[in-house]
Amino acid sequence: MSERGLRVLFASPELAPWVKVGGLGEVVRDLPLALARAGIDVRMLVPAYPALKQAFPGARVAARFAAVGALPAAQLLATDGSVPLYLLDCDPLYARPGNPYQTAEGADWPDNRLRFGLLSRVAALLATQASSIGWQPQILHANDWQTALAGTYLAYSKEPPVAFVQTIHNLAYQGIFAASVMQDLAIPPAAFSIDGLEFHGNVSFLKAGIAYASAITTVSPTYAREIQTPEFGAGLDGLLRARSADLTGILNGIDYATWNPAEDQHLACRYSIEDLRGKSANKAALQRTLGLPEIADVPLLGMVGRLVEQKGVDLLIEAAEPIVRSPAQLVVLGVGPRHLVEGLNALAQRHPREIVVRTGFDEALAHQVEAGADIYLMPSRFEPCGLNQLYSMRYGTPPVVRRTGGLADSVVDLSQDKPGGTTATGFTFERPAAEDLLAAVRRAIEAFRAPLTWRKLQQNGMARDFRWDASARRYLDVYAAALARPRMARSAG
Repeated sequence: MSERGLRVLFASPELAPWVKVGGLGEVVRDLPLALARAGIDVRMLVPAYPALKQAFPGARVAARFAAVGALPAAQLLATDGSVPLYLLDCDPLYARPGNPYQTAEGADWPDNRLRFGLLSRVAALLATQASSIGWQPQILHANDWQTALAGTYLAYSKEPPVAFVQTIHNLAYQGIFAASVMQDLAIPPAAFSIDGLEFHGNVSFLKAGIAYASAITTVSPTYAREIQTPEFGAGLDGLLRARSADLTGILNGIDYATWNPAEDQHLACRYSIEDLRGKSANKAALQRTLGLPEIADVPLLGMVGRLVEQKGVDLLIEAAEPIVRSPAQLVVLGVGPRHLVEGLNALAQRHPREIVVRTGFDEALAHQVEAGADIYLMPSRFEPCGLNQLYSMRYGTPPVVRRTGGLADSVVDLSQDKPGGTTATGFTFERPAAEDLLAAVRRAIEAFRAPLTWRKLQQNGMARDFRWDASARRYLDVYAAALARPRMARSAG
């Protein structure tokens, strides 16, 4: 396959920094840029959320789409740039507050089937000769369930085959709706089969993407293996095992321009692997910002992200008091369901000199926690890839992680270090249990009190290379395989 000039359409429900709920938004921002650097003609399709329409006021109308089924009419807005961006403009579906999937109160939007059914349909239309934008991709790359239905639309179109790549960022979210949505979405009844998008009597958008994909990727090698088991397969493990030859796990990368302690403007003091003195200044600044006592020799533990059971927040709540008695300090930043946030806040009220909880999303504070914390916590029950452990290593903040998914692929436990201490970057534990998390944290605190060991851990992590370019080369291999088998035949669905 000639990489130069290969045409790829990247379809996604998120795009950082404007619309971001988790790591997907950052992946969709950074991977296409890396592909473009490799010579790929890559373009992106996302809904025209208010933040994006405001960010690109000069976007021009490139195409219009008539209403079909229960899907309203829409238009396509085009922008220029190193990675051209198409915005799917349909105010009845996308012009609303809250995040892309839920209301401000945390309830799923009741018309998500239409919102992401339309996104999938337009992605498929742009990948066919019926496209009116004067450009047709050779590969349609869908991300998560919100664009996965494009595989069904492609499989039942009358157009020549186009390669369809489905990336699973988190199998726990599948886009499951009642079978009655078939008519709303203008999907042929024949697609409702065990080999298509039918899932226990309902419709699964993500199952459709997996079933009809030319190639399937997920965001770490270990997660690719895990989702083929009943424990992690969310009911789709059998299908994924059947398609294992077409499934590839590729560890996500990070943007080294955004996440660079030597140039990060959010920090009180910048530092590098060659000169780590600025890290202690960032710890003191973070302690002042949070109202914690400025104590240099007490470890400060940080956690940033979604405060949900998947991330092991309930394990942290159970282990927090023994941790801070070590002694240690703890800062938690993120958003999550009320019962977990209330549990964290109760801890902070009982231990105001040791524990601080900040709810909401604060980009600057997230960077300051990565730089100012001594130890980073990711006690996830499962973690397809994870990005924060990559950020923390980049910032010289050894992570404590559960050994699962991308965490297992990226963090080397101190006990597994090779002679010379050249590989260890953090601490891992096996079971999703509070006592295992506590034991791993205690090992980390013990290492923190050994300056030479700790400095080596910091430098090992900072020396790891998690740039996107290496991952992008793996995606080029996937694209080559997908082009060799453009799409699953309709008889398979």
